[in-house]
Amino acid sequence: MSNSMKWLARLYLTVMYLLIFAPIVVMVVFSFNASKVGYHWGGLSTTWYQELFANEGMIQAAINSVVLAVVAATVTTLIGALTALSFQRYDFNGKGVLQGLLFVLMMSPEIVLAISLLALFLMLGIKLGFVTLLLAHITFCLPFVVITVSARLSSMDNSVLEAARDLGASEMTMIRTVLLPIIMPAVMAGWVLAFTLSLDDVVVSTFNTGADFEILPLQIYSMVRVGVKPEVNAVGTILLVISLIGLLLSQWLLFKKR
Repeated sequence: MSNSMKWLARLYLTVMYLLIFAPIVVMVVFSFNASKVGYHWGGLSTTWYQELFANEGMIQAAINSVVLAVVAATVTTLIGALTALSFQRYDFNGKGVLQGLLFVLMMSPEIVLAISLLALFLMLGIKLGFVTLLLAHITFCLPFVVITVSARLSSMDNSVLEAARDLGASEMTMIRTVLLPIIMPAVMAGWVLAFTLSLDDVVVSTFNTGADFEILPLQIYSMVRVGVKPEVNAVGTILLVISLIGLLLSQWLLFKKR
């Protein structure tokens, strides 16, 4: 590659990274801005974080979001891990179709998934609220957990399981003492990933929640519809930090060597 082409490639990457990360940097910087009028720097301050933690409605929405994310991630991880084990260890009719449907679910636009779930809940007569929101979050998080655990299973040495059987271990003993310790990093990574996805979802949650259960992303969305308030920068920064920690933790667990 010529020097001019290398220079153009570097320039292109620089511009792309600026477009991606510049808004995030602006949000984080202005979350510590003392001024409340637009995006004019008024000095360094933590005022908006104090305002945020004094807002009872915002705190309750944050608690609802965490509770929902924990329950959704736990149920999704349990179902996803069992699904990945079934795909890896057993052959049955329709296996390929089910695997393909998981990829279709993961690749479908969120708005399509949100509307289809809403139509299903209305058809079944289920009142919109915590239950429908939980089911919706489990649905869109499930493929990510299955793929995460499946990746660990596909790289596992099956001779270890055969050795456990040769030594007289039953199926349940082999799963409990050999298989689960091997895939546990992937299971935990799937849980963290599902928690992160559930915590900051907006589109699916907008269509499948009720008025009696408000979560933090939806409250933020309702706030920014009438203009970006300084508190939004603060809560956005906190969510960014939580998401980054969750993603880094999931990657560390996924590639951890036992």
